[in-house]
Amino acid sequence: MKGTALFVIFLAVASADIFRYDGYKVYQVIPTNEIHAEVLKVFRENEEYDFWSKTNILGESVNIMVKPALQNSFVKILETNKIEYSILIDDAESVFQEERLRQTRAPKIEKGKISFDKYHRYEDIQAYLERLQVDYPVKVGTIGKSYEGRELSYIQIGDNPNNPTIVLDGAIHAREWIAPAMALYLIQQLVENEEYAYLSENANWVIIPVLNPDGYEYTHTNNRMWRKTRSRGNTCYGVDANRNFGYVWGGLGTSSNECSDIYHGPYAHSEPEVAAFTDFVLGLNNVELYIALHSYGQWVIYPWGYDFILPDNVDDIHYLGERIADAIKSVKGTSYTVGNSAILLYPAAGCSDDWMKGAGGADLSYTLELPGGGSQGFDLPASRIYDVVIETFQGILAAYEYIVEK
Repeated sequence: MKGTALFVIFLAVASADIFRYDGYKVYQVIPTNEIHAEVLKVFRENEEYDFWSKTNILGESVNIMVKPALQNSFVKILETNKIEYSILIDDAESVFQEERLRQTRAPKIEKGKISFDKYHRYEDIQAYLERLQVDYPVKVGTIGKSYEGRELSYIQIGDNPNNPTIVLDGAIHAREWIAPAMALYLIQQLVENEEYAYLSENANWVIIPVLNPDGYEYTHTNNRMWRKTRSRGNTCYGVDANRNFGYVWGGLGTSSNECSDIYHGPYAHSEPEVAAFTDFVLGLNNVELYIALHSYGQWVIYPWGYDFILPDNVDDIHYLGERIADAIKSVKGTSYTVGNSAILLYPAAGCSDDWMKGAGGADLSYTLELPGGGSQGFDLPASRIYDVVIETFQGILAAYEYIVEK
């Protein structure tokens, strides 16, 4: 009883500054015609609605979180337009509380180690990278600092200047916790698993597990669904770092409203995280493949995202995307859809994959949208981390094999 009482007190204190989602519902909506699609487009352009799903395909479900004050009007519009819907999550706050409870109760591990039965905080990830640098012949460094002064750490595995370079990053969108978990698993396999030592003999791997550490920490301490950076604006905090890149910056799928989740920032590369990343990448040799780790949706998508335009090497880039998807599916049967991001999802300018292809030198540039938590969306239960990372690793391995074959 004493332990339970102490835990309740801890939750009460820890949650004092946490944004609560009491009464927020997540609706699963299925558009089946163009009118339905236009209605959802209007909702998407309204900053009050949080679209969890990334899809623009008729017949595919879209998950939308709606605050209590808007739910009656939201449902009325859906019913007036005969749009099929159901309630996926009746109370988002209860789901987030369960996650916080699971995180707190997860077994403690030794500093400098990681596991895949919980989501690791920024300091844990930093400690792991630092230990690897001591114990193995890898390079750990920083590309710069975040707005709040956190190190933007990377690890480089393999240093042959004649080899192709593969760049990956995670958590540019803070709330997508499975992305840094996937980056950590990839690092662990490349560095600590002798079976895969050959992977760094034929390619140089550069991995940034947490590209938006301020936002990532904020999702653990204050607001689970925070997406942006934590830079201070005139009216609101944060910029969508994945709309801040200077390749067709400020175009479709972005917003000039500081309070929007897709706010593109006051100018391209305004965010120190984005500026540091682009400067760093431009100093790398032979970058041939880029993979941005995101969630959720089970998509392998590629440029161009800024408009409905296919890249010149669409045959090549689509072929590799299918190889990645096939390799993932071979593990547990998880299906991914492959295609152009604007066509499959929606246009979004200023994204990292567009910049990497258009300015960063990576002809093969992808965003990998990892699976969500079924009925829980971004809140992928920690019990599912391992299943996701082992199957995704096979997809990344397939991409490596293709690069080496070339």
